[in-house]
Amino acid sequence: MCKVFAMTLQEASQDWFHILPSGSISSFKELAYVFTNEYTSYRSIKKNPNHLFNMHKKSNESLRDYIKRFKAERANIVGCDDQIAFSAFKRGLPTEYELYRELTIYPRQTLVEVFAIAERYAL
Repeated sequence: MCKVFAMTLQEASQDWFHILPSGSISSFKELAYVFTNEYTSYRSIKKNPNHLFNMHKKSNESLRDYIKRFKAERANIVGCDDQIAFSAFKRGLPTEYELYRELTIYPRQTLVEVFAIAERYAL
């Protein structure tokens, strides 16, 4: 299995495999462990919808920039429900903002509506 595994590697990972000291790996399980330790930092971490709740409008950030940043983060999350995104977007706004009050009093059905209103406020 170790020999077949080596044939699946390309470029830098193949070079890494070939510089392993001879006899340093005694099983496929050990090879998998060493390989994982070497390349784990290159793996991208998948974000879930809860990540959006960590986003807040920064004090020195314009509303338009917050909207743009929020949309970009949401685009990186597969299967993010509109209601969750709406709640996270609203939670990230300062409570003294008129937009926050409007979204609280008149909740919208779709995220497209929310962003349309937010863009209007940004203008």
